[in-house]
Amino acid sequence: MRVLVTGATGFVGYAVAARLCRDGHEVWGLARSGGRLPDGVGRIVGDVRDDAAVRAAFARRFDAVCHLAALVRVRGTLAVLQALAAQEGPPARLVVASTCAVYGEPGADPITEDAPTQPTHPYGASKLAADRAVADLADTGVIGAVSLRAFNVAGGLPGHGDRDETRLVAKAVAVARGRAAELTVNGDGSVVRDYLHVADMADAFALALDACRPGHWTAYNVGCGRRSTIMDVIAATEAAAGRRLPVRHLPPVVEPAELLADASR
Repeated sequence: MRVLVTGATGFVGYAVAARLCRDGHEVWGLARSGGRLPDGVGRIVGDVRDDAAVRAAFARRFDAVCHLAALVRVRGTLAVLQALAAQEGPPARLVVASTCAVYGEPGADPITEDAPTQPTHPYGASKLAADRAVADLADTGVIGAVSLRAFNVAGGLPGHGDRDETRLVAKAVAVARGRAAELTVNGDGSVVRDYLHVADMADAFALALDACRPGHWTAYNVGCGRRSTIMDVIAATEAAAGRRLPVRHLPPVVEPAELLADASR
């Protein structure tokens, strides 16, 4: 298939584009900057929020789109949906990067896709709105679509690690390597999260492309179902680095005590 990957220079987008190339697809990456793309991926420079740039990109006609632009908000998703709806030919496939934040604080773990969607902050609300827009277009029969609701994606590919040190694993590694002075933790570090390697997330995108069916939208949780506290992550980093990390504990913040995926679907 000819596949467009939005955000293909990003952390997860890069891994997805690389995986699809290995599968033999013709892959094009849409990105705002001149960041690195995997070997074999064609470059399209543009902003997913720019309707004209998205329409120009779709002049190539794509069989499928993996939507992972860093600014995957409603506006950018709508631009992609409009371009897909305008394409001639058979229905295209669309796989969208969504998030467990759409569930808010469900109060029961592990979380299934049938849990109520009650986001508690603008990020989760915008992702849920994007999911609903994708589902609405799929209902018309123009596309077949899947939303992948990721939990905590971590890790990296050779030469392309996670550069966002606001995330726990990336920051812990930065402290272990001496690039940051200390690791701050809210509370006692007992909150539980579900960490998934970025290569496994890329595998989920490849599988989701095959699962798309014209006229249908489905949401899938993507996680490993393994309980890891913040202190577990710190201990694992210390074991790999062979030294203790300087950790400073801050007052606790209001957040779910546990977010664990039920990915059996």
